[in-house]
Amino acid sequence: MLKLMLITNQPDLAKSAVSAGVDRIFIDLEILGKKERQGHLDTVISAHSIDDVPKVRAAISDSELLVRLNPPHDAIAEEIEQALESKPEFLMLPMFHETAELAEFCERVKGRAGVIPLVETPEAANCLEKIVQIKGLSEIYIGLNDLHLGLKQNFIFEPLSNGMVDRMVNTIKRAGLPFGFGGIARIGEGQLPGELVLGEHLRLGSSSVILSRTFHRGMISGEFADFGKLNYEIAKLRESEEYLLQRSPEQIELDRKKVIQIVNLLAQAKSNR
Repeated sequence: MLKLMLITNQPDLAKSAVSAGVDRIFIDLEILGKKERQGHLDTVISAHSIDDVPKVRAAISDSELLVRLNPPHDAIAEEIEQALESKPEFLMLPMFHETAELAEFCERVKGRAGVIPLVETPEAANCLEKIVQIKGLSEIYIGLNDLHLGLKQNFIFEPLSNGMVDRMVNTIKRAGLPFGFGGIARIGEGQLPGELVLGEHLRLGSSSVILSRTFHRGMISGEFADFGKLNYEIAKLRESEEYLLQRSPEQIELDRKKVIQIVNLLAQAKSNR
């Protein structure tokens, strides 16, 4: 089954998400350059801080914690040490362009946490063969949002529909590393419906996916939070996953073609605006 990841800095939501079946909580400290890249999109610019890490760690002491740091910059060594104080299972490096940047990051971590490179720049995608050989990596994550922007494409899932993700996955699989990509909306929701995205994860052999913020839409943090909705949506996703695992090769191919058709239509519509 796919590992489900939820991005939150709220200890109560993190704890309830784990109880509902989320496998990994994701704290997002990335801020450098993000507003400039994504400020025009309907994406969330994180307001998480390093002070959130120990609070969430305490709330999910027996579950996996992933901390995404900033892209390579002068103070990255200090960020690594601060994050490691809370003993997260994984640290993620976003928006790197060269293998040397990732290799230096791994050297600084020194095996104290697993390293997950977020491959989301065209430059990183182009040197993926070298990236997967770097020591210290636990898995690879392909970031479709910034990748499609860097490629000057119109819709986030174009790298998936045009075969680019398939080629990247083949490289990662040859290296024997687990991988994940993109994000997923609730089942039955999203411009590219969640069940079609889920089907592509299963077709490619993905091991993890980020749950979009729709999974905790409408919930309020604290004592009045309605976490039952989260339980329901995760259960629905798992049911869909079990169903999709039973598909015949012919149905898998039909679903893949449906993804391509929808993505192409959405990309063309955005291009015409």
